[in-house]
Amino acid sequence: MAFRSRREKLRLILSGPACVHPGSVYDAISIRIAEDLGFPLGMFGGSVASLAVLGDPDITLITLTELCEQMRRMSRASVLPVLVDADHGYGNALNVRRTVQELEAAGASGLTIEDTLLPAAFGEAKAQLISLEEGVGKMKAALDGRNDPSLVIIGRTGAASITSIEDAIKRAKAYEATGVDALFFTGIKSRAELEAIASATRLPIVLGGAPDELNTLDYLASQRVRIALQGHAPIAAATQAVYETQKALREGTAPKALKGLPSADLTNRVMREAEVKARSADFLGLKK
Repeated sequence: MAFRSRREKLRLILSGPACVHPGSVYDAISIRIAEDLGFPLGMFGGSVASLAVLGDPDITLITLTELCEQMRRMSRASVLPVLVDADHGYGNALNVRRTVQELEAAGASGLTIEDTLLPAAFGEAKAQLISLEEGVGKMKAALDGRNDPSLVIIGRTGAASITSIEDAIKRAKAYEATGVDALFFTGIKSRAELEAIASATRLPIVLGGAPDELNTLDYLASQRVRIALQGHAPIAAATQAVYETQKALREGTAPKALKGLPSADLTNRVMREAEVKARSADFLGLKK
């Protein structure tokens, strides 16, 4: 299959001895930059997907179609493996199955399915979880929807910050039993919590945001953490840069006097100008 080599690279990360930080990606430019800088993996988060596609907060307004279209654009632009935050799978277990099929076709190397109740329930300000039984059903449906066996499916739980670490472990063990490839945890607050999780489970671990005491790669690797997210600073930085540039132009700064613009060399590398010129010479008879 066209995307199998990318998925196998993700599997090598999960089966290896080290913990890596993924690059936060959200469009064709960001994924090419992450690839050029040597990141082994891209992470396409739900919050950045919503912001990049809709300009909306992370409240599950983005649709599966929109998420997959953005993933497809990134798959075309780069060969970097991408792990996708597929949220709750966009509905019940049958919707989860469809989500897996569509993201697989769009070129995702892996995806996470979580047990958070999404969208938020009426009248409930705090995050809630679906039942353990429904969560297990979603994991089974995700596995059933996979056509390429190299596609990585990761069971995700936010129980550590919503209910308890004990519930997180209970859910993780149940998801592990379905046959998912790895476990994703958010809300882990201490080494003691992480060590309890690592002792109770056997699959590779993916860790969301964590306190400073958990931000040592060697320690994380010793607890079977293979991927540790670092948030989504790139899209925040891009937002600030666009704001400052637009503001300067609006206030009368001449385009040639703008600060913080990329060099021509960087722009040409990002848009793969040399490759495009070579194709133009080969296919259109243009001079290189």
